[in-house]
Amino acid sequence: MSKEMLNALDALEAEKGISKEIVIDALEAALVSAYKRHYGQAQNVEVEFEQKKGKIHVYAVKEVTEEVMDSQLEVSLKDALLINPAYEIGDKIRFEVTPKDFGRIAAQTAKQVILQRVREAERTIIYNEFSAYEKDIMQGIVERQDKRYIYVNLGKIEAVLSKQDQMPNEFYQPHDRIKVYVSRVENTSKGPQVFVSRSHPDLLRRLFEQEVPEVYDGLVEIVSVAREAGDRSKVAVRSTDPNIDAVGTCVGPKGQRVQAIVNELKGENMDIVEWDEDPAVFIANALNPSQVVDVIFDEQNPKACTVVVPDYQLSLAIGKRGQNARLAAKLTNHKIDIKSESDMTEFYEKKVQAEAAISEELHDEAIIQSDLTDDEYQTIAFEDETTEVTEQEEI
Repeated sequence: MSKEMLNALDALEAEKGISKEIVIDALEAALVSAYKRHYGQAQNVEVEFEQKKGKIHVYAVKEVTEEVMDSQLEVSLKDALLINPAYEIGDKIRFEVTPKDFGRIAAQTAKQVILQRVREAERTIIYNEFSAYEKDIMQGIVERQDKRYIYVNLGKIEAVLSKQDQMPNEFYQPHDRIKVYVSRVENTSKGPQVFVSRSHPDLLRRLFEQEVPEVYDGLVEIVSVAREAGDRSKVAVRSTDPNIDAVGTCVGPKGQRVQAIVNELKGENMDIVEWDEDPAVFIANALNPSQVVDVIFDEQNPKACTVVVPDYQLSLAIGKRGQNARLAAKLTNHKIDIKSESDMTEFYEKKVQAEAAISEELHDEAIIQSDLTDDEYQTIAFEDETTEVTEQEEI
């Protein structure tokens, strides 16, 4: 080893961000392995690296004993005292056994171990760096794709975009620049693995934080998001400042802010609604753009409700393939049943008629019972019992 080696370590630290101590530890471990393997030595070996001069010394460590049983691992007390009179039984003595030339095989072994340690250190650095981006948004370049994944270059690592995390209305081509949501980062045996998504609902949150400064600063809060990626999304917002209109702020002047997000998501429709602490008002807002006449909650289940809308807006409230109602239910976390005004009127009329019929039956029965004397009522009851007994005997 020489000053060139020290310069190489400095360059590696500056370029890869790996400290010299890590590389030196790897180098020492490599030389210990090479010495034991290629020089037929099985004793305890230590390697010492001089960082100032770049020299390496190999030492065989032996224990001081009264009687030597293994000359490779032990040294007699008599011989130890000749080296230093202060040695006692049980002490460790290092004997330098540095070969003049490790040879090509030994150097190659050392090189492989060093490279392995360097790769491990790089993986740790990359994992620590990208784990900080977990649950955040990054921009990458599409590299390639196979049957399972689309591979997105994020700089120091290649992330994977699975089929369920892709948007159905998008087609990805090499060299396309896309924004992705880092859903999770795993430290696998093959190195860090970054999983990204284009369909995750939280991608919308991060895009709004980028496009709307009030959201990033916390003046406008995104309460909930319901998304069917590539088609339509609903976002519920509220303002922490009474002087700020949450919906208008997110939409932006002439819709510029929300349009930038729509463009990034390749035309995905966006409904921004105002959150309200009153569930009925919030549900009515969530069914935008349809009008809501009334919201009736189920007494048995407070998370279920019936929403009444005008007849001509029933299809608008339900949406294409039930999408509007489905997204509103996700956004509000309520089970929503949508009915038109005429259906509800008919329902209430039938309900009133049924209640009136039941009331009339009870009233008639009460009159009949009041007209009978006690003896007559008991006679009727006795005749009913006799009839039942006779029928059972005939059977």
